[in-house]
Amino acid sequence: MTKTQRTAAVGVFTDRQRAQQAINELRNAGFREDQIGVAGQNADSLSGAHDVSGTGSNVATGATAGVATGAGVGALWGIGIVAGLLPGIGPAIAGGTLAAILSSAAAGAAAAGLVGGLIGLGLPEEEANYYDSEFQAGRTIVTVNANGRYEEAIAILQRFQSYNFSSRDNATPSTARATTSQSTTTAGTQRQSATGVHGADQVVQAKEEKLHPRKESVQTGEVKVHKEVHTEQKTIQVPVTREEVVIERHAVAGGKPTSGSDIKAGEEIRIPVREEQVHLEKETVVNEEVAVGKRKVQDTEEVSGTVRKEEIKVEKTGAADVKDKRRK
Repeated sequence: MTKTQRTAAVGVFTDRQRAQQAINELRNAGFREDQIGVAGQNADSLSGAHDVSGTGSNVATGATAGVATGAGVGALWGIGIVAGLLPGIGPAIAGGTLAAILSSAAAGAAAAGLVGGLIGLGLPEEEANYYDSEFQAGRTIVTVNANGRYEEAIAILQRFQSYNFSSRDNATPSTARATTSQSTTTAGTQRQSATGVHGADQVVQAKEEKLHPRKESVQTGEVKVHKEVHTEQKTIQVPVTREEVVIERHAVAGGKPTSGSDIKAGEEIRIPVREEQVHLEKETVVNEEVAVGKRKVQDTEEVSGTVRKEEIKVEKTGAADVKDKRRK
């Protein structure tokens, strides 16, 4: 299945706070809560959690309502969050689409655990198992049912340092060792760190788009090596030997007596004459070898894209006094 055919985008986060920021950005981009899903380990916040292995449980009901652990936690994520002993998973939190699927599993649906839920979103089994192993390792999984906006969803997830099944080899060692416990924070702490100002009444955020190149191996050509048979006429010079009869005649002066008195008619002698004949024999020999292989050549390709950036302008009307302090 190609990327353009995919409908479900997935991001793996080692930092839960970045997962929360990514979900908020997805909502700002127009993705609905029923398109977004989240699942993560929740071993440190299970006091009073419910066992949802049976039907009609509190967590299943909370998933439908969108809230199970309080409005504060749901507001922190930007979507309804449930927490408890989820079927086939154990101590965990879940939100949005995944919360609904896992709560349906509690009520007897076919989906079994996170793997079944991800397969239900259209992911291949191999990828679903990979994301389940990342979840078991303590990472946070965010899913987006993109509906034609797959590339946009992936770009938002990766903007907050997520990785997925395709880009898992690019995850840095430090990222792979990080745990979600390092990112646990409160809404008040988030506000203070974002603004650096205590008691601020309003905060205006300036955003900008960044380009994140992603490499993909594609076939750009093909080389075919084959043999052709050509026929040609060849002539070679071969020395041969043949015999020829040499006759020498000598005149006998004055006649020479012979011992025989009879003259015989038809007397003859036979002299065999031989010669060499050439016969052609063909032999197949190797006169050339061609070794065929591939090698990787490193090139540098320049890519460009258009990004947008927000800039905050301050306008004064009347005698208003404004002190503009910039913090680095």
